[in-house]
Amino acid sequence: MTEMSKAMRVLLDTDVLQQQNGDHVISENLREILKIIGKINAEIIIHPVSFKNVEVQEDRAIKGYLDHEIKTYAIFDSSKDPNEDPEYLALAKNGSENNDDINIILYPVFKDLVDFLITENRSIHKKASRMGIEDRVLLVDEALRVFRGYLPKCEVFAPLPLKKEPVSNLNLDDPIFDTLKRDYPEFQYWFKKISDEGRDSWVYYRNDGRIGALLIYKVEDEPIDSNPPLKHKKRLKISTLKVTHVGYKIGELFIKLAVDISLKNDISEIYLTHFTEQEDRLVELITEYGFERFGVNRRGEEIFIKKLIADRDEARSLPPIEISKRFYPSFYDGEGVRKFVVPIRPEYHSKLFTDFSRRQTTLHEHFGEFIIEGNTIKKAYVTHSRIKRMKPGDIILFYRSEDMQAITSIGVVESVHTEIDDGNQIVKLTGKRTVFSRDEIDEWVKKPVSVFLFRHHFHLKRPLRLDELTVGQILTAAPQSVTEITPESYKKLKDMSGIDGRFTIN
Repeated sequence: MTEMSKAMRVLLDTDVLQQQNGDHVISENLREILKIIGKINAEIIIHPVSFKNVEVQEDRAIKGYLDHEIKTYAIFDSSKDPNEDPEYLALAKNGSENNDDINIILYPVFKDLVDFLITENRSIHKKASRMGIEDRVLLVDEALRVFRGYLPKCEVFAPLPLKKEPVSNLNLDDPIFDTLKRDYPEFQYWFKKISDEGRDSWVYYRNDGRIGALLIYKVEDEPIDSNPPLKHKKRLKISTLKVTHVGYKIGELFIKLAVDISLKNDISEIYLTHFTEQEDRLVELITEYGFERFGVNRRGEEIFIKKLIADRDEARSLPPIEISKRFYPSFYDGEGVRKFVVPIRPEYHSKLFTDFSRRQTTLHEHFGEFIIEGNTIKKAYVTHSRIKRMKPGDIILFYRSEDMQAITSIGVVESVHTEIDDGNQIVKLTGKRTVFSRDEIDEWVKKPVSVFLFRHHFHLKRPLRLDELTVGQILTAAPQSVTEITPESYKKLKDMSGIDGRFTIN
């Protein structure tokens, strides 16, 4: 067990205490979180504003349970009034979620008075994302994944892998299909039809054998029934995207899978249809990765489209980060951003990029499965290099040292944090993105480190070896720390490695 430099403080919204398993008992995942927090000697805190959730509770048994549960935790000192902080108010009031209670409960997170907030309130999560603190505001399942990282390695839980599965093998009686049967009267007929056609799916199975997440897709080459109309074009349709087991970035991974499938099939648009609900998690997920509402079909479903290749005139008016988000996997690589080569050891490269084709596969992967962690778009990296010149929007090129000695992968920087010597601070910054254990993090901070959060866009079609990099005068030697390269060197690298110009804006 690692010894933390200071006690972690976790703010618990009372709404998570009301998650029920058929009675008034808290969810199993929250129960495990509370056990882990006890083991690592962290502190659970309740904000006074959360008491309102209890006061409005009409069920006397639940209200009594909540009253009793709250008394077992420390109460947050709310003497610091966010309404007296002009900087915070300017940020907090900028948006649609201007609920004072939301602003109050997010204030301790924003001011670093607590390390994390655990809540199931979707409005709080949406505002946290807009304020740039979303990695520290966790759903219960996300919190379970983050806090498991604090356990000794012998206690760490390894998430189950995704599995490619014929639709015909899926159990139509699984609860994940209940809402689909309700919303689509013809769903069972459609399910049998695609089963008979031999359609494949990607599935995440929970520990109890039920389906926790499901992706079914189809390559189409036809017009779309919509208002306004969509002309004939080759597109990837996401027929089904359901995630009931959150916290392992499965939805993000499904988006990445859909993009990868599209690229392999020379497809530049992805779409899906959806009956949008209030506080809709699916809409929040897909809009984060560039899906935009286009219209509606005849049954009233909204149509969401994602363009993989940006309209250049539209993109030039956007900041680099927005291009990366809206048109992923396209990105800006013009002279308005710097380019850096980042050396990374093979063992960390394999963790960070589990989809890299030349890494050694695990036993699971030999059977058509792959591990979720590290297979996402948004990632974090920790380094002892000083990277004060790196800014959001800059390009990073990962150089895998030792075995390959080659540049393999490219990404876009979202944020940079330097001179960090506190493991808790790293966990706060990387919470939802990290693939590293707490033991590894505590080892790193024996010397000050830098952390950068980034979006991974591509692996190079042709990784560039060190001898090619030196002969091409892109590098003079194997990089020992983060190294900036010139615009001219980047252009050479781009040509030599086969980066597809259709996906770059410059």
